[in-house]
Amino acid sequence: MARSRGEKEEPEKYMGLLKLVQILSFLVVFAAGIIIGLATSSHMNRYFTRESFLFSDSRYSAPSSTPQGSCAVVQTCDDIDYLNIDKFVRPANLSHRMTDEQLFWRASMVPYKEEYPFERTPRVAFMFLTRGPLPLLPLWERFFKGHEKYFSIYVHALPGYKLNVSSDSPFYGRQIPSRNVGWGTVEMADAEKRLLANALLDFSNERFVLLSESCIPIYNFPTVYKYLTGSPYSFVESYDDPSRYGRGRYSRWMRPDIKIYQWRKGSQWFEMQRKVAIYIISDTKYLSLFRKYCKPSCYPDEHYIPTYLNIFHGSLMANRSVTWVDWSMLGPHPAMYKKENITEEFIQSLRNSNGSLCLYNEQRTSRCYLFARKFAPNTLEPLLKISSKVMEF
Repeated sequence: MARSRGEKEEPEKYMGLLKLVQILSFLVVFAAGIIIGLATSSHMNRYFTRESFLFSDSRYSAPSSTPQGSCAVVQTCDDIDYLNIDKFVRPANLSHRMTDEQLFWRASMVPYKEEYPFERTPRVAFMFLTRGPLPLLPLWERFFKGHEKYFSIYVHALPGYKLNVSSDSPFYGRQIPSRNVGWGTVEMADAEKRLLANALLDFSNERFVLLSESCIPIYNFPTVYKYLTGSPYSFVESYDDPSRYGRGRYSRWMRPDIKIYQWRKGSQWFEMQRKVAIYIISDTKYLSLFRKYCKPSCYPDEHYIPTYLNIFHGSLMANRSVTWVDWSMLGPHPAMYKKENITEEFIQSLRNSNGSLCLYNEQRTSRCYLFARKFAPNTLEPLLKISSKVMEF
């Protein structure tokens, strides 16, 4: 009976060994197949990648002739530095195809290091929000002349409009990609953020001034530059107006993110430091609330930035504007000054803030305004006549 059991177990042992050999053989063949497949795939990928790079896509095909100043695809071009820091920190060309979302994301990038790895002279970015022409442009050109190292210019006009200036003008090539802007709508806030974001791409810009085509400078450039760069505060007007023109524009649907006691009003024409500008262009949540609930007769351009900064960054604001405007007419628009209004005495009164005082770096001063509006196109000639004597430029 024992021999019968042994005779039965021996064939089973051989069958087990045979199955083990078959499994091992299969694993060896499978592993060899994987190795061969990977080697072949790598070779084919290199081949097709090279072939598609050279021949398939016309965007990457080697040119039949190499234009002067360009590089052939198959050679190294040592004389062009595509990672040149100068092009990154100070874009020479304002044209781009970024969407607002892409632009705001790009402009919101902030370095952690406080020191700059390049020579940096702080600049003031003058941002003009206009429908089209700049009728007072010759006055501004005189204001900027000789100070090119200390300013940058950005112009947001209606799409399709091309600012016609000579190539030696500081306004030449300074238009940014724009969109339509409806007066009294949230599109005004969009345009302001678009100007800020484009200006933020230049790391030399430290202060940002929003101006219109009807604004004029009432001091010379050195005075304006020293005044702005010498203050730790942003000149953004923000105050609580209990009337129907202030709290009356608040929508309860903005709760709980914006409560009525946080609601603020202020002049659209602001000046701000770089840190504050980055806060503004980085916000999406609060502007979305204004887009949804601040409808006509609300005027988002008078409430969005004053309210947002009041909630989060009130300590960084001077709570006043540096652009003088006359609202004594009690209408939806400020007073418009014409040719007959321009006198030395009138401009001098603006420079002296009409006898009123304000705080500058915690000190009282009569120099409260650096700019003024609204000035009609026909004021250009008399302004040019008195600018050197009264405004000192």
